[in-house]
Amino acid sequence: MKFFIDTADIGEIRALCETGMVDGVTTNPTLVAKSGRNFIDSVREICTIVEGPVSAEVAATTADAMVDEGRTLAKIAQNVAVKVPLTWDGLRACRTLSELGIMVNVTLCFSANQALLAAKAGATFVSPFIGRLDDVGHDGVALIREIKQIYGNYSELSTEILAASARLPQHVTQCALAGADIITLPPAVLRQLASHPLTDKGLTQFLADWEKTGQKIL
Repeated sequence: MKFFIDTADIGEIRALCETGMVDGVTTNPTLVAKSGRNFIDSVREICTIVEGPVSAEVAATTADAMVDEGRTLAKIAQNVAVKVPLTWDGLRACRTLSELGIMVNVTLCFSANQALLAAKAGATFVSPFIGRLDDVGHDGVALIREIKQIYGNYSELSTEILAASARLPQHVTQCALAGADIITLPPAVLRQLASHPLTDKGLTQFLADWEKTGQKIL
């Protein structure tokens, strides 16, 4: 499963890319607002740091305007994926942009039927929001399983499932088991994946035992 990080913080992106664990970046208007930077400039810089897809969201709500904004965003760099909402206008824009050879991430997906529409519209990625579904009493990961099964039934569908709104390390395990192609994570959650109290305890013991030997490797 690929790991994208969900942030517009340039420092975080640089630091995590150095680990080799980052396959792409997702941004949204909320994250850009938190960064306090110019949107276009931020996307351009992120695209120079990350080789994989960088999702940049349109602000328009009508299909024609989304296409115009999407074409502008796609000119920033070859690895820009234009992010559009899962509305009828968003789906129309997705079809047009996809036919132009532009990567499209259809976001705000909350049902399997929506995901099927996104795939038929030619989306490169569809982003089911698992955390937000959990917030309202639904099972977000169950939606990932449904989409995976539906897409698997039809070889002509090539859209990748990008699990979004993940908030816990458990979401990563669950989405990997459910067959998500990608998960996008806040930087803090990605860092938590390497943490376990037994790892810390074991390392402390190993270091103490090594110290007792009085030896050095270098």
